[in-house]
Amino acid sequence: MATFEEKKGSGGTGSCGAGGGSGMASKFQDQMIESSLSKIKNKLIVMSGKGGVGKSSIAANIAVGLSQKGYKTGLMDVDLHGPSIAGIMGVEGLLEITPDKFAIPKLVNGLKVVSMQSLLHKEDRDKAVIWRGPAKTGVIRQFIGDVQWGELDFLVIDSPPGTGDEPLSVAQSVPDAQAIIVTTPQDVALSDVRKSINFCKIVNLKIFGLLENMGPFVCPCCGKTIELFKCGGGERTARQMGIPFLGTIPFDSSVVKACDMGTPVMDQDIKGEFSKSLDEIVNLIEKRLAV
Repeated sequence: MATFEEKKGSGGTGSCGAGGGSGMASKFQDQMIESSLSKIKNKLIVMSGKGGVGKSSIAANIAVGLSQKGYKTGLMDVDLHGPSIAGIMGVEGLLEITPDKFAIPKLVNGLKVVSMQSLLHKEDRDKAVIWRGPAKTGVIRQFIGDVQWGELDFLVIDSPPGTGDEPLSVAQSVPDAQAIIVTTPQDVALSDVRKSINFCKIVNLKIFGLLENMGPFVCPCCGKTIELFKCGGGERTARQMGIPFLGTIPFDSSVVKACDMGTPVMDQDIKGEFSKSLDEIVNLIEKRLAV
């Protein structure tokens, strides 16, 4: 975090978290965020009610899919406690900083990538990040405002799970964003996703739609359809809550392997059901948010 700490005391965002920074500093931070995001046409916040539903892998593959279609795309990970995007995208090392102290995104096959993990020195990455709410709010706002994205057609933001301080800070800092909510079909995930839907409605965050991950898949050995969880829960929940249902993404073990290798499935020549289903989601995003 040292690179961003340099801004403290100079009117930068390091001095103006939600925990007691001056009004002038807070106003300056708002201007920084507005300036950073002003050249981005569409912002998509990928969020979930709970962890473990594949939110980060979905965010990464959506961003890769949009980039492959020729759109100028950025991918941002603002998960303080469990940043995954750097590992999924194979990004290593600290972010480079411009002379005026702005972070330069990493470039991965034409896709601009920024992760919270890129702010940590290698020896600090396995340490627990222990911050109270106001500190987390300040860091997230600073992180969003201090990145030099340039002109983008899409910015995909991998938000922390749940409905606490972190996703609230993201939603309030990027007010014109739309939310893609990721769930899995089982009841415990659907219960939490309903909270996420209500969270979006309370903070006036427009919902692009609900996406069901880890759905039924065809067994490569016997050809039978296997349901790891219940089937159709995401679609029923979307209908009950009055939001668009984007579709079901089947479970695919190759996704796990690809993410561990640092190369998302959509960035490989793998034409399985996962890629096909996710490509349909990307096409829907392109259709509804034509740039």
